[in-house]
Amino acid sequence: MILLTHLYDLFLSFCRIGLVAFGGGYAMIPLMRAEFIMARQWLTLGEFLDIIAIAEMTPGPVAINAATYIGYKVAGIPGAAAATLGVITPSVVLILIIAGLFQHFRSSLLVRAIISGIRPAVIGLILSAVLVLGRPVLVDFKAFFISLAAFLLLITGKIRPLPVIGLASLLGLLLY
Repeated sequence: MILLTHLYDLFLSFCRIGLVAFGGGYAMIPLMRAEFIMARQWLTLGEFLDIIAIAEMTPGPVAINAATYIGYKVAGIPGAAAATLGVITPSVVLILIIAGLFQHFRSSLLVRAIISGIRPAVIGLILSAVLVLGRPVLVDFKAFFISLAAFLLLITGKIRPLPVIGLASLLGLLLY
């Protein structure tokens, strides 16, 4: 019975997060933190940071990967399935609706105004995720150096994320 309750809660929680988190996986991080650490206390901050790190390193969208890992942590394989299905359901339903309506409303001033308001909010959500994840991780000069180096390598666009993660792992081995 508890497992069914957790499956239901996982599905609904990730549906809510998936429904309101415009901007993708990174915009969902503050919402997941609030839901699963603060409200439900299913994860510690350390566990959450580990899950986000693993979700970032593995192939696929970070939101889906994080949902899968969180669901697995809470309720095993059925939890992983419920959370993953929950996080993708709103996107699938919304994109089907939007695809059908977009051509008709694309030139609407109202639609353009709404999207113009959502874009900066997405940046705010992503910056919030950076601050939430950065505080407990950037505790010393070594961690700050690795983070800054990764950031600089990625914004140049000359190095893909996977080699940067490999380089950061090597720096972690050498510095720690």
